This record gives sequence, structure tokens and C-alpha cells, in this order.
Amino acid sequence: MDALLILTIVIGIIWFVPIVCRKIHVPSIVGFILAGIVIGPSVLNLVGESPSIKILGSLGMLYIMFQSGSEIDINDFKQYKYRSLFFGLCTFLIPFGLGIITSRYLLPYGWLPSLLLGAMYGSHTLMTYPIVSRYGVQKNMAVNITVGATMVAITLSLIVLAIVEGWSHPVRSIADYAIQLSLVVVFLISVLWLFPRFARMFFKRYRDPISEFMVVMLMLVGSAFLADLAGLEGILGAFLCGVSLNRLLPNRSPLMGRINFVGNSIFVPLFLIGVGLMIDIHAFWSGWTTVTIAIVMITTKLIGKSLAAWIAQVVFRFSKHERQLVFGLSHATAAGTLAIVTIAYQMGLLSSDVLNASVLMILVLCTTASFITEHAAKELALQESAKLEAYHEDDYWLLTSVGDDLRPAMREIGEMASLDNIEIKQSADWKDVSDMVEHTSKSVIVYHEAQPINTINRLVVAVPRYAEKERDFITCFGLVRRLSGELGAKVVFYAHPDTQVALQAMCRRPGKFLRAAFRTMDGWEEVGIISQTIMDNDMLVLLSSRKSTASYNPLFEEIPTMLTEHFTSFSSMVVYPEQLTGEPDMDTLLMEIPPASKTWSMISRVKRWVKKYIFRLTDEK
Repeated sequence: MDALLILTIVIGIIWFVPIVCRKIHVPSIVGFILAGIVIGPSVLNLVGESPSIKILGSLGMLYIMFQSGSEIDINDFKQYKYRSLFFGLCTFLIPFGLGIITSRYLLPYGWLPSLLLGAMYGSHTLMTYPIVSRYGVQKNMAVNITVGATMVAITLSLIVLAIVEGWSHPVRSIADYAIQLSLVVVFLISVLWLFPRFARMFFKRYRDPISEFMVVMLMLVGSAFLADLAGLEGILGAFLCGVSLNRLLPNRSPLMGRINFVGNSIFVPLFLIGVGLMIDIHAFWSGWTTVTIAIVMITTKLIGKSLAAWIAQVVFRFSKHERQLVFGLSHATAAGTLAIVTIAYQMGLLSSDVLNASVLMILVLCTTASFITEHAAKELALQESAKLEAYHEDDYWLLTSVGDDLRPAMREIGEMASLDNIEIKQSADWKDVSDMVEHTSKSVIVYHEAQPINTINRLVVAVPRYAEKERDFITCFGLVRRLSGELGAKVVFYAHPDTQVALQAMCRRPGKFLRAAFRTMDGWEEVGIISQTIMDNDMLVLLSSRKSTASYNPLFEEIPTMLTEHFTSFSSMVVYPEQLTGEPDMDTLLMEIPPASKTWSMISRVKRWVKKYIFRLTDEK
């Protein structure tokens, strides 16, 4: 067929299938695969295995793995790394063991083919991750653990594949292994060290949306190429690329929005259509061999993955819907299965019947995984939505900046921090800011930008003494926690030891965990010390307060001068917690302003003496 006609058919499918799927309550993933079967060689034969569709489809698979790496919460990912390792071993070893037994004694095959089929059962692909992302539950603990476990399972399956290949080709020399190891080292250094540093430098210098998008796509494809060159799977390279760029691609940033739009609109549908094009339904009717093998393969994988998900529920105390989500994410398969089976077929270890049965297994498992993931993600999203509404229903924020017009950046910050009720204003100077703070009861954020928000590496937070006694302390802490999660940024708190106790308790809350470091700051006069330790790519966050509140300090009036003198070259954020109107609560508000500390009194006297001395010298001259 004419190339333009093929393109018209494919684009029409990408537009029409989601509409139909929503009407009949079927996941779009299933619809795209079925559409690929219908237009493929086995039914209407409208579209063959087009090279262009195959290339773009491969990019779709890479995109899914990249998205799963870039959208995880790095803080939670580090917290759950041992859980991910445990579940990764369970979700690989259980299907792997079952696969060896069924392949050896039911099909039956030799030990080498059985090992390869076991590795195929143990591996899985995050095919249904776009569903999780669409429902906004990608930061759920169960999702983070499953994403980490996916890399464990893929890595173990690749190790088994390498061992079998080594047994089949014993002539490889030590030099070959040295070259292979060198390529793996180059791949890891490039993706995990070089790429994020280059991207941070690029984002600082260039703010063009097209250039930002293309440099991310270049790194995505480049990571997959380097992984393939090193003898690994391209999907592993795409995932590691997503993890390495995670901090530079906040989920709610405009750049991530563009990446998600292009991927979900073009790349992923083309990949699913391509899977459908590969399925030859005539092979299933030519005999019972292919169907029998497919039934054994599907049953083995479903039992193995469901047992692993059940163990995860018991050990990690998941809810029913979280267990379903884990199972839905971890039993779909595509790229890894095709890679292992194709290599085994080329090595002569497996027949064409197994190849056809594998494609049928992909169709069935993608279908079941889509339905299960859709149901579980929807239920969890409803639960999370109820929690967020209860948490944010009374929060009102006023965002402003001094001098420069930073309204787009402040809007982006509001989205990243999940600030629902926001108002954005521009201030000419700090006098305008003072008037705003004085005449509004809303929480106020004064933002200064020295570099794009997505290039921030650490949040350095100065917390005044008695801040934990403020009514809105938990809201301000939540602001820092959510920004840290979106940016993947580390948090360093500077606070009095008494305030640190409250902060540490907040960091350990179930479901609200925040990995943070703590530095002692006895009084607000010591904030200047931060200028000696703050580093490039840090953002300073100052928690201030209004007069007549528990944490108010007269030194807060010097914040504009301090920022100008010491922190002009750094992004900063001054936060004034909400001031409640009406009768004050004596547990949280103090009617008397806390007096300045003895240290500050001494500093003030020395400052006056120095000024008098300078004026005296000036007068004498």
C-alpha cells in the first residue's frame, strides 16, 4: 500500500480506538493490539510489518521504560530499595523455577531451553505503566517497589541468557569478555554520570522548549543504543536514563508534559499496533501444538507472578488493590520475552511453535494486565484523591516575586507542590511584599529564580525556633516534601535542636516519608552561616512568619538585605505560613514577641560601634 495511506490508517486508529475503548470500558492497550491484528497480514492485510512502524514502535517500548524511571519518587525509591530487591527476587525466582519444571516435564524440552523459558517467565515489562501514570498513582509505594523489582527481574533474565549463550558458544576468549565488560562500564558511566550533568548544564543555558525536548529524546535513544552495544537490553538503558534524568524532569513540569504527550499520543500506540501486526492467528488453527504450548506458558507465568504478588502483600502489608496493582504491572510482557525467544530460536534451542506461542502469550497477558491494572489504579486513585482533598481543602497560597516577572515559573512551582488554591502576583519591591503579608491571611511564597527549578539538586531549608508551634507548620513542611519528591532533590534542614525533633517526627510519618539531613542552628542570626556551606544547584528556603506568632523573630525584617548580600546567585523561596484570623490559640500563638537572643544583642552593639567608628573617620577626612 501507499505509504501515505498506511500513515492515514495508523493515525486514524490512534485517534479512534481510545474513543471506542472508553465507550465499552476496555483499556486502550487491548484496543491497539486488536487493531494491529485486524489490519495486519493475518486478517485484512492492509499493513504489513512496516519498517517505519517497527522503528517508532521500538521507541514506544523504550519510552514506557523511560517514563517509569523518570516518574518514580527518588526519595521513596531509595527508601524501598531493599524491598524492591526482595520482591524482584521473588517475582523472578518463583516463575523461573516453575518455568523450568513445566518446560522440562510438561512440554518437554532440554535443560538449556528450559532455563531460557524460565528466564522469560521471570522477566516482565512495564507495559501497563502508562495506565498507572494516567491515574496519577505512580508515587504509590507498591508502584515504586514494582518498578525497582522490574530492573532486578530484567537483569537476572539477561544473566541467565548470557550464561546459556556462553554454554552454547564456549569458544569466546578472555579478550571478548574484557571488551564486553568495558562496554558495560562505558554504558553505565555515560548514562548515570555524563548524561545528567550535560542535561543540567544544557537546561541552565537554553530555555527553548523544542531543544529541551529533543535533547531528552536524544539521551533516551542514546542510552538504549549504548545498552544494546554492551550486550544488554535497550529497555534497561531507557529505564536507567529515566532514573538518571529524574531530578531534571519533575512530573508536573512543562517539559515532562511534552514528553508524556508525544509518547502517549504516538510512540506507545505505534508499539502496541506493532505487537498486533506480529500476531499470526492462522498459526493457532494449524494444530494444537502452538495452542498447548501457549496455555502452559500463560498458566505458568500467571501462577508464578500471582504467588510473588501475594508474598509481597503479606510481607509489605499491601492492601487488596495494591496487590492487584503489583500483579497487573509485573505479569505483562513484551520486549524481554521477544528478545529471549528470538535468540533461543536463532540458536536452534526452540522451535517456531514456541515463537508463535510467545506472541499469543504477549496478547493474553497484556490484555489481563491492562484490565487488572486499570481497576486497581482507579480504586487507588479514588482513595488518594479523597486524602488529598482532605489535606488541601483549606490551603490558600499567594505566590509573588520581586522585580523580575516569574509568573510562569511560580505557576510551575504551584503545580509541582500540588497547591490547589493559588493566587499569583508581581511585586515591585520588598515593601510591596510586606504590604501583601500584612494585609492577607494566606500563606505567602516569595520566589527568586537564579536557575530553572528543574535543575535544583538540594533544598536548604532554614527553620526558625518554635516553628513547630505554628498552626500551618505541617502545611509548610508538606510544601517542602512535595517539592523534594517532584524534583528528586535532597533536603537539608537548619533548625534548633528542639525544632529538629518535630521535623524528624514529620519525616518519619507513614506514607509521607522524607529523607533529610539536619544541621543545628541555635538562632536566626546564624542563617548567614548557610552562605558558607550552600552549593551550586541548591535552593534556599526560609520559613518566616508574621508578627505576634510563636516563631516570629525581629531578624525576619532583615531577610531582604540578607538575600541580597549573600544569596543573590542562588534560587530562594521565603515562605510566610498562613495567619489565621479570629481568636488566637494560646498553644500556637504568642501575644508577646520573643526577645532577641544575647548573641544577637552583642552583634547589634558591635555593629553600632563599627558604624560610629566609620562615621568618625569619615568626618575627620
